[in-house]
Amino acid sequence: MTVQIRPIADGDFFNWIGLFEGYTTFYKREFTDQQALIVWSWLSDKNHETFGFVAERDGELIGLAHLREFAQPLEATRGLFLDDLFVAESARGTGVGTALLETAREYAKEHKLSGVSWITAADNEVAQVLYDKVAKRTEWITYEMDVNQGSDA
Repeated sequence: MTVQIRPIADGDFFNWIGLFEGYTTFYKREFTDQQALIVWSWLSDKNHETFGFVAERDGELIGLAHLREFAQPLEATRGLFLDDLFVAESARGTGVGTALLETAREYAKEHKLSGVSWITAADNEVAQVLYDKVAKRTEWITYEMDVNQGSDA
């Protein structure tokens, strides 16, 4: 029952889609076939900024991490952003999340990136227990601007 962390491969689509659907369900987000195909096209395109790793156990995908490099002008460096991290419910608490985060850290080291950053929902307290063990919680507050609405400012 060894868990292997590896880059997402072309043949992973049908196993990956179940995990990605679980992730979108967890965050109560819409999940359509079109969205899944778009994200998969990003992950399978070697020239796209988004890439990923999966956790595999006995031929079954049990976790995923979607990442992308980004510029950090304030520090004049590049970092790694973890967009999505998800572990199947049956594999939670077994170290899969930690292994995916460590793989992201190793990738950042190998590519001389300054660090790994991510955000999570304020009520995702279970994940925050893990995150607090492997990373420093920042003081930054996140905002999102809807481009389809005018400014009231």
